Amino acid sequence: MLDFFMGHYAYWFTMILLAIGLYGMLIKKNLVKKTIGLSIFQAGVILFFVSVAMKWGATVPVKADGLPVSEVSNYMNALPHTLMLTAIVVGVATLGVAYALIIKIYNRYGTLDEEELLDKIQ
Repeated sequence: MLDFFMGHYAYWFTMILLAIGLYGMLIKKNLVKKTIGLSIFQAGVILFFVSVAMKWGATVPVKADGLPVSEVSNYMNALPHTLMLTAIVVGVATLGVAYALIIKIYNRYGTLDEEELLDKIQ
């Protein structure tokens, strides 16, 4: 049983990150805490995709001059890792826009609490 948990520790850590992020987005009332939860959730999703795409004993698919081409199964697929790098960049940009909007909301309404904002808007 312990071997099962230790053999799949990346998946357990991913589930913990997803649960913490989902908790932060759904339960917390402060908008900054919600965006932190979103960031943690995104980190969990990225960790999941990278850990699924990982292939032990494989190498990057780069052919250099003078090196023989080996069996195709010895290469790692670089596309999932590339897409996750793109997801990281998009996530950072999204968080930047979210924090800019949070600053505007705070300057206008004086609070970041979700319920107080809904009361002030209505």
